[in-house]
Amino acid sequence: MNGYLSESNFLMVEEGFTTRDLLENLLGELCQESGQQAFFVADLGDIVKRHLRFLKALPRVKPYFPVKCNGSEGVIRLLAELGAGFACANKAEISRVQDIGVPPDRIFYSSPCKQVAHIRHAAAHGVRLMAFDNEVELAKVARSHPRARMLLGITAESIPPAQPGMAFGTTLKSCRRLLEAAKEQAVEVVGISFHLGSRGLEPQALAQAVAAAQLVFDMGTELGHHMHLLDIGGGFPGTEDGRAPLEEIAAGINAALDLYFPEGGGVDIVARPGRYYVTSAFTLAVSITALEEIPVEQPGSDGRCDTAGCVPLTASTAPSAASCSTAPAPGPGCTRPCPEQPWHSSSLRGPRGLPEDRIADGLELPQLHVGDWLVFGNMGAYTIPATPTSSLLTGGPQPQVTYAMSRMAWKAIQLFQGKPPQAEDDRESLCTPLSCGWEMAETLCVPPVFAPAGII
Repeated sequence: MNGYLSESNFLMVEEGFTTRDLLENLLGELCQESGQQAFFVADLGDIVKRHLRFLKALPRVKPYFPVKCNGSEGVIRLLAELGAGFACANKAEISRVQDIGVPPDRIFYSSPCKQVAHIRHAAAHGVRLMAFDNEVELAKVARSHPRARMLLGITAESIPPAQPGMAFGTTLKSCRRLLEAAKEQAVEVVGISFHLGSRGLEPQALAQAVAAAQLVFDMGTELGHHMHLLDIGGGFPGTEDGRAPLEEIAAGINAALDLYFPEGGGVDIVARPGRYYVTSAFTLAVSITALEEIPVEQPGSDGRCDTAGCVPLTASTAPSAASCSTAPAPGPGCTRPCPEQPWHSSSLRGPRGLPEDRIADGLELPQLHVGDWLVFGNMGAYTIPATPTSSLLTGGPQPQVTYAMSRMAWKAIQLFQGKPPQAEDDRESLCTPLSCGWEMAETLCVPPVFAPAGII
């Protein structure tokens, strides 16, 4: 083991557990206490499975997790233990990762807009890999971090940005000028970066971006830069409801890489999967703190029930699903099973009830009461900042995260870190379908290859 994660960092649970089981046990405990607070339950084993699946689908690609997607300590420790790198957007995220011992050569300062003080912090702490897409950023780095190794961020002109005027990345027409400027200022450019977001899931868009990167690679090599690193960004979905599975997306990525950057050519490939890793691993429970019922008789009313709950979201991410808790009610007004009828059209708001606190509208919910709990699944992405702060919605501390992992998942981490199992039977037992959710044997039975400690 690498020492980033130990059994003291999570609850060890037996096979067959679900996050719902654990959540309901925690609800029972919370209901015995005053001051009920929202909380997360995180299944770290789900992240382990997704990591192994990623390595199998994209064997040439080394994952760098964007810390802004989920800055919780358990996630960072687990991914560090698994050998992943980290894409950090600022000084706070760099410190968050380095505080648990991640070496600087596994950190990518990926933000295209950096404060000078943050650049100096990166320089002082040995973080060298950075991105730029204009002369202003290049000049800041040249003055504040002369040992930086830069990736030039590009965008393919034929691919319209998701938000016109808000896309990062320079055009192909500007690449030579920027590469020449870097050479004049003695800034080392080592590769190309692009981020297509959800557009990267389209094979044609991805192929165009990789082809453009190959042209700029040749351009940089011609100018004397040692080009050896390609960052293909993120955009990998956190759920597959109505979307292509990872393996289908990976097929398009692998085809483009094999065409423009064939294996053995001396180019390392990295990606920044965020939602993919953490979305489904986290479940959020919030308690109802206030209710406002709007009578049907009011003009324009449909009998809506406005519910104000402890919903400490830190980004405009609407919950994907909600249900009321079915845990046994240990006390009046704490939890109760969902009644079959009636259901009401409801809106969810933060405790202040202000327009900007809107979480969701038009949800069909049963009649709720103060003290009841709502449970939201798929809540792992962009809900937990890298630096623990007061929630903008609740005015209180960020909700607590309870981490859990099955023994089989913990065994998988130990087995696939290059250490030989105690016996051949260990590997066979790991790859045996189990009711705990490790039913995809081929997902686990991959070579024990992880991202190396550093690639630069």
